[in-house]
Amino acid sequence: MGRVSQAQAEENRRRVVETASRLFREQGTHVSVADLMKAAGLTHGGFYKQFASKEALIDEATAHAFGELVRRRDAGPGQRAGGRDDARRALVDTYLSVEHRDGAADGCPVAALATDMARGHADLEARRVYAEGVRGFAEWLGDEDAAGAEEAAGAEDQDGIVRLCTLFGALVLARATKDFPISEEILAAARAALTAAD
Repeated sequence: MGRVSQAQAEENRRRVVETASRLFREQGTHVSVADLMKAAGLTHGGFYKQFASKEALIDEATAHAFGELVRRRDAGPGQRAGGRDDARRALVDTYLSVEHRDGAADGCPVAALATDMARGHADLEARRVYAEGVRGFAEWLGDEDAAGAEEAAGAEDQDGIVRLCTLFGALVLARATKDFPISEEILAAARAALTAAD
């Protein structure tokens, strides 16, 4: 069989990273290389032509998932319409929805990858990328209207972290209880609390 062109090799790599990003969010980083390559429509042997190790792929897939989160957040309806407060409200509604609860593969990497990161199922680089993504998301969720210098900046950081913890906790609990009525109650209560706080 002939050699794959550089353009095709780049396309294959992109497809593997995107597939891994979705599968890791949906099933965890324990997904086997064979299953991942099958899902990407490529042969198992082609993996090591593209990546030094599975850990290297986890690093890239984690970065890809957070990049996707930023792109979606920045392209959200509230972001275009009325600034960051409207964007934040729109994000809360989307984040704490039944669709997001049931769609982990395309969802937020903060919630989807937390267990793997906490249990050491990813190397230091992936955990660094994850921590930076969490920090960036929390900063975006913070109040940009807080007045004052350093003291307000600290309050803004705390506010964003509290909002992120509420989003994350509610989503994880809603996913864990999705076969029971309390799941939607959790989503609704967290949405109400975040909306009231704004």
